[in-house]
Amino acid sequence: MPDRIAVVAITRHGIALGGRIVAALSGAHLFAPAKFRAEAEAAASGDSSCYTGKTGDQIPTLFATSDAIIAIVSIGAVVRLIAPHLGSKETDPAVLVIDEAAQFVIPLLSGHLGGANALAGQLATLLGATPVLTTASDVRQTLAVDLLGRELGWRIEASHDSLVRVSAAVVNDEPVALVQEAGSPDWWANHANGRQSPLPGNLSRFELLEDVDAERFAAVLWISQREMPAELAATLAGRCVIYRPEPK
Repeated sequence: MPDRIAVVAITRHGIALGGRIVAALSGAHLFAPAKFRAEAEAAASGDSSCYTGKTGDQIPTLFATSDAIIAIVSIGAVVRLIAPHLGSKETDPAVLVIDEAAQFVIPLLSGHLGGANALAGQLATLLGATPVLTTASDVRQTLAVDLLGRELGWRIEASHDSLVRVSAAVVNDEPVALVQEAGSPDWWANHANGRQSPLPGNLSRFELLEDVDAERFAAVLWISQREMPAELAATLAGRCVIYRPEPK
């Protein structure tokens, strides 16, 4: 759960919905136009702030000070508001859009690393809404390469290009070797936004990296505390993601 959540609402109905969200989520704060100050204070007493001027003028500050932004605003307007401020998925806050009727929760930005997809699931449960996920690994309930072991504190070692290539291999059902030499084996049930299905069939598990025939696999996921053997470094370059569990 993000620690600092900005809930932005610009209409009376949206502000009422925002109040429900603020009451349910720790660290959430409601932001609304000054002309709706009375409504904002009634909806989220002590957890609301009102601004003068344009909503777009608030975005730079919200981007800098929030881990997540929940906008009860049309998705087209939100796209235009945040577009000038996008940096990278490593630094941008999670951004989600909810309609005033609370029918749909849409993660718009930073679905994985920023936690927008996971937060969408929580909001959907809270509001009785439908989460609209478009991230391939979440839609297909397969492994999210950039989130493997995150809940366990594992550290990822990989270039951006390697992450993209290996993620593509996983979601496209190419053969992928998953080698676990260290860390807790109980990571799948808590992986990413929750997985109920068995481990994907295109993943083959190994206990030692040297047991993998690199020619048979499009990519390798290696969970280990040791350094990459020199004889394998060149062979696996660009198609291996390494996960480092904390030493016991």
